[in-house]
Amino acid sequence: MLRRAIALPLALALAAAAMWAPRLACATAPAGSGAHVTRRQRARGGHLKKQPLTVVGLGCHSSSSKATPSSIGFRTEATGAPMAASADDLRSEYLQVLLSRRRRDLHVSLSVEHASPVKEPLYQGDGRPLAPSEAMESCPRKEVENFKEKLVEENFYLITESGEQGRVPVLLLRLNDAAPKRKPVIVLLHSSYKCKEWLRPLLEAYASRGYISVAIDSRYHGERASNKTTYIDALKLSWRNGDTMPFIFDTVWDLIKLGDHLSAREDVDPSRIGITGESLGGMHAWFAAFVDTRYSVVVPIIGVQGFRWAIDNNMWQARVNSIKPLFEEARIDLGKSEIDAEVVEKVWDKIAPGMASQFDAPNSVPLIAPRPLLLLNGAEDPRCPILGFQEAVSRAANAYDEAGSAEKFMFIAEPGVGHRMTVNMVKQARDWFDRFL
Repeated sequence: MLRRAIALPLALALAAAAMWAPRLACATAPAGSGAHVTRRQRARGGHLKKQPLTVVGLGCHSSSSKATPSSIGFRTEATGAPMAASADDLRSEYLQVLLSRRRRDLHVSLSVEHASPVKEPLYQGDGRPLAPSEAMESCPRKEVENFKEKLVEENFYLITESGEQGRVPVLLLRLNDAAPKRKPVIVLLHSSYKCKEWLRPLLEAYASRGYISVAIDSRYHGERASNKTTYIDALKLSWRNGDTMPFIFDTVWDLIKLGDHLSAREDVDPSRIGITGESLGGMHAWFAAFVDTRYSVVVPIIGVQGFRWAIDNNMWQARVNSIKPLFEEARIDLGKSEIDAEVVEKVWDKIAPGMASQFDAPNSVPLIAPRPLLLLNGAEDPRCPILGFQEAVSRAANAYDEAGSAEKFMFIAEPGVGHRMTVNMVKQARDWFDRFL
């Protein structure tokens, strides 16, 4: 069963496609939260209760047609292109994309190698920040007597395929206590140009709360990088050769394999593995949870966005600027005088096939249902404009309602916040994991 293990080839449970349009019931933000919230609420007796919409940039839609999360069939409004007829179809299609650029000679049995703590982490781009951000330090810790002495740190490499990038550096923290024998896990994922060590304040905070906390270096980051331009160089090479997928997809492969490893550990409850991440890490969390249902509680932070919508509405610039050297190289190769929507679309299609079409947020986010899903974004985020995933939020809300799990989905857009993780977001993520994991 996919809940327990991702097996290839995936066994498909074919379902009849049902055309549907999103139906969104909206609720006001909790008093004093300082954020705008979209969620479903039910009155007593299980009837859906509708309240006024307060989400920045979102509007309610209505439709009499319905679909369950496992039998969703629809067309994108922008292109009219048919999407996969069922959840398992779309997941299988995504897995085939991941496999399409993994040569048979790279396939190896999953294994673990010992590693040592990293003394001088590599930060790319402008280098290491001067200090951890306020948000990174803000996750409330539980008071644990002699915490440092009780904290167990594991450093190891997870071998997911042969080759340099097939060695996934893992940092795992847990408390040295005997009960419970099997503990819940939270996987935390860093943003672009950073590394797993950057997440240590959050890892320690979650460990103090009784979780096993885990971080990895994403592809071409941290221990998987050799200099300050490794990630950008890998993106350019992917554009030229089309044989790797360093933007999101290859790290999702690693996260599937991480799920294999965690599920097999004697100290892990395999039904209680949560995942979260910031920015690029939020995208990794989103796609990993879409394809691998073992990730049972999901909190992408400033990561979910509408790639297709951004292209169609000329709102791609901020996202492109975060990895601009890649797009400048593509512009030159395509004989363009400036980066335009055509350049952007061609780059996405080459380095992350389907990301701006069949695997985009409106199609993949609803398939996380009925697992608890909290989407955290800034209301003024230019890289993840909230208008760009209005359709995804609407469809997700409908999917959770139809699954009878309306209380397990929430979208919060924090007013006045751009592309950054805030103290509020960290605390909301903590509360979500404490509630559902």
